[in-house]
Amino acid sequence: MVFAKLKPMTKLYFLFSVLSGSVIFSQQRDSAALISEVRIDAYKKPVTFMASTKSAAVISEELLNQNTPERMLESFNQIPGARMEERSPGSYRISLRGSTLRSPFGVRNVKVYLDDFILSDASGNTYFNVISPELISRMEVYKGPESGDYGAITGGTLLLQTRRSEYASGGVAIGSYGTFNQSLEISKQLGKHFVEVFQNYYRTDSYRDQAKVKRKQFFLKDNFQYSQKGLLKAMLLYTDLDYQTPGGLTLEQMESNRKQARPGTKTVPGASEQDAGIRNKMILAGISHEFNFNPEFSHFIMSQGSYVDFENPFITNFENRFENNFAVRTHFNYEKKWDQVSLAYRIGFEGGINTILIKNYDNNRGAESNPQNFDRIQNRSGFYFISQKLNIHEKIFTDISLSLNSNSYDWERMYPGTENGKVAFKNQWLPNIGITYLFTKRFSVRAKIGKGNSAPTNEEIRSSNQEFNTGLQAEYGWNKEVGIRKQFGSSVFFEGNYFDFRMRDAIVRRQNEVGQEYFVNAGETVQKGVEVLLESRNFNLKNTVFSNFKFRFSGSFYHFTFENYRQNTNDFSGNDLTGVPETTLNSLLNFTFFKKLMVDYSHFYTSKIPLNDANSVWSDSSLVGNIQFRYPVDIEKTKLTLSLQIQNLYNESYVLGFDINAFGNRYYNPAAKRNFVFGVKAEF
Repeated sequence: MVFAKLKPMTKLYFLFSVLSGSVIFSQQRDSAALISEVRIDAYKKPVTFMASTKSAAVISEELLNQNTPERMLESFNQIPGARMEERSPGSYRISLRGSTLRSPFGVRNVKVYLDDFILSDASGNTYFNVISPELISRMEVYKGPESGDYGAITGGTLLLQTRRSEYASGGVAIGSYGTFNQSLEISKQLGKHFVEVFQNYYRTDSYRDQAKVKRKQFFLKDNFQYSQKGLLKAMLLYTDLDYQTPGGLTLEQMESNRKQARPGTKTVPGASEQDAGIRNKMILAGISHEFNFNPEFSHFIMSQGSYVDFENPFITNFENRFENNFAVRTHFNYEKKWDQVSLAYRIGFEGGINTILIKNYDNNRGAESNPQNFDRIQNRSGFYFISQKLNIHEKIFTDISLSLNSNSYDWERMYPGTENGKVAFKNQWLPNIGITYLFTKRFSVRAKIGKGNSAPTNEEIRSSNQEFNTGLQAEYGWNKEVGIRKQFGSSVFFEGNYFDFRMRDAIVRRQNEVGQEYFVNAGETVQKGVEVLLESRNFNLKNTVFSNFKFRFSGSFYHFTFENYRQNTNDFSGNDLTGVPETTLNSLLNFTFFKKLMVDYSHFYTSKIPLNDANSVWSDSSLVGNIQFRYPVDIEKTKLTLSLQIQNLYNESYVLGFDINAFGNRYYNPAAKRNFVFGVKAEF
């Protein structure tokens, strides 16, 4: 294929040219109804997208269809300012405006909700990889601090939503590297109950050695509308996740054999020899209640608990973690409407307790051996909040909130010696103020300022070096941003945002000589960026052969630097922020041929990335293309959809998740070359 031989920037130029030409072509051939305005939930603070003061994005069900069975990466990375990385299959990281700086694996500094419930624990850690992508029907992404609504975070917030209407489907997919995925979903209204049942099984041998994945999941919910005023919701989620971790390679090792797991040395065994991996069993259950006393006054309360059984055989040790979590959220709501003005208030509290018992043993080829350290941590966090929304003449929209945030933890060493202590971080008042002015229904401008704060998680307080880092401080900072949203005619939507975030005491990951991680505060960072989105509606071309067309283009352009950051005798002030690409460009073209065959053609461009704080090692830039074919077949009342996905279409040699600041230059986790997934889905 000639296109595969082009240089990345040449491919990008070609892609942009095709995109531009397609816009002109489509506009000349169709002029239909307005694009429907998106309405976002914002955790029970609904507002139209055009009027929202927040830096928000919506991942629709249509966009979620771009994902492979095991991950949400393909749809998530179409959002400007959002980035999902795959360190190895089953190990995913989420970055909102550069927040993977402190996340070697998992999700930290990003708050995650599932419907009414909270996936993040009280310390701020989220096991995001336990969620099957097929469970989620919609996502809302909020970039930057939203402390007045979601607590002490600086990265952002994700709201995951399950089904809200009747639906029944079953699907099977097979693919390269022994991939197999099976799912079943039923959601149905049964009298006053809306019930959803979801089940999923996924496995793959993967493209690298020591990288097999297996996930089993079951989800059940019941929304009980027992009266016109009251709604009771219950949810149960169980996941059994087992995945191997091949470990990072040096550049020379990757170029020699990109499929190999981390090899052993004279003093340290390799990943395969130690059967390195993660085994995570998690159960989460919760109940929530909404009651409307009258059209103006209502109350919401949610309570939940979870248990996690976590095993991590690592190269230098075998770790067991047992976690108990409890969380509650409650708020009162008041809303009053007049002829040209509406005013809403919300006042409430959210808090949680996370208790974790950690036991480390010697790792004897994947089995527990002699004990090393036994420790216990209990983390308590919470915030009181008040927020106000004001709408004047459907022109001026304000969203003002204030929260008081607290976080503390008790720690105890139980073996081999005994010691304990308590750390309480300073309570933080965190304000957020946003305003949007709607010039017309198709054009708005907005401005926002807010303060964020993020305390270290349990895995940063007591990281894999098995030492308590009681001196680690919470990071905090102010974010300022402005944005515009503009719809052109009935065809194209554009959004542009500029932000300037100044953070102090940024938490940064490091590794010691045996690959164990620890964290330090890295002075100050200056994070400035521009994010753009250009999206069309689905054009009906009124042509039998070329029936429909839609496009989406997004980009993030960042200048993130360290300020006042010294490490021993090294001064890294002015260096680019580790692990953050300066430029990402993404596109998605949706074609329909013969009114049946749907083709999704996507691209992801990532510029070079600094891999250490010294900026002495950088990654190469990459351009990855994917294509998907979907063909529906109607059989009486059943709709079958046959799909074929080709990932990494141009067979690019690239890395989808780097180990930043890795000791021994083991930065690289090679991604799969060209691979395929074939699926069949039946909707009843």
